[in-house]
Amino acid sequence: MHKSQRVNRVKVLFTFFVPSGGVDTLNRLRTAVLQRHGIEAHVLYLYPGSGMQNNTSTPVFTASSDEEIHSLIHHHRYDAIIVTSDIAMPGRLRALGYKGRIIYEAQGLGTREQAMETIQMGVPYLQAHCNAAVIPPTDHLLELFIHMCPWLHRFVIPNMLDTNTFAPISVDTPPYPVLAWVGRLEHNKNWREYLMISSEIIKKIPKARLWFFHDPTLANPEDEVMFRHMLAEYGLEDRIGIFINVPHSQMPTFYSMVAASGGIMLSTSLLEGFGYAVAEAISCGCPVLSTDSDGVRSFITHNRTGKFYPIGNVKTAVSEAVDLMRNKKLREYIRIQGRQHMAISFSPDRYATSFREMMTALSIFF
Repeated sequence: MHKSQRVNRVKVLFTFFVPSGGVDTLNRLRTAVLQRHGIEAHVLYLYPGSGMQNNTSTPVFTASSDEEIHSLIHHHRYDAIIVTSDIAMPGRLRALGYKGRIIYEAQGLGTREQAMETIQMGVPYLQAHCNAAVIPPTDHLLELFIHMCPWLHRFVIPNMLDTNTFAPISVDTPPYPVLAWVGRLEHNKNWREYLMISSEIIKKIPKARLWFFHDPTLANPEDEVMFRHMLAEYGLEDRIGIFINVPHSQMPTFYSMVAASGGIMLSTSLLEGFGYAVAEAISCGCPVLSTDSDGVRSFITHNRTGKFYPIGNVKTAVSEAVDLMRNKKLREYIRIQGRQHMAISFSPDRYATSFREMMTALSIFF
């Protein structure tokens, strides 16, 4: 009995560069739910990162040398390895003697141009070493894989959200409306537009203050310098709170405080594969104004679960933000609808079912 259970239990490894941002969140959530669905899941990061502070019962390894990775994959004998973003990793795994299924996962590939460049560069490697690709239901990624890798088996699996943890909670109300932003100081996150929009909102709602959440270890150094210049240029230095590497488990408190303050979260990204910070804010009842950055379409419907503004259009963004802050009836409607949509559509069990179906389709039997 015990022997057959061991034979039938599927064991998978997820690999990524560093434990940070949306991929770190996704890995923690999915390894926990897959465990409940009979799949043992481990995580390998090439380098340590701020996400290591987010504790988990899942085995998480940090290794970057061929020797360490070889030892790991041959000791655990994984049935499948899911490689997130890293186009060089599939070939590396094959060179180290891994013979199981390799699935390339397209997450966090940046702008459409960056994603196209990565996939284009990766075509020969995907063809030589991968058995399938898994992508979130994001139009630009699906389109790129269909056109550039028509021979590659594709699985579209929506990401998941822990809507029990990311839920509205009772908090102290800040004495001013908060304009929150979560991300990295780099081009795709379009942080400049956040400062431009916020400075204009303050002209209409003078009490408003900025809360800026980021991880400086992932910041582009040039962007960091420019960020300081722009704060001075817009006179925002004494109107901004900068929060560094806030543990993921504390974010529901902050999102709930933004909501209670009468404020909003602003998402200015050029493109998102999913947009975890936005999804988590909505799940906590925090109203969001976002660019139409593709991935967020799966959970933002304009004036129903959030608001969109056209990228680059600061004037419209300000008008939509002020509406979301002052129109109490619409604000409450968006908060309720947003929370409901997240709870129904992004359940971890739904993800686990889709993942099991993918394993079965690739003949990794249970």
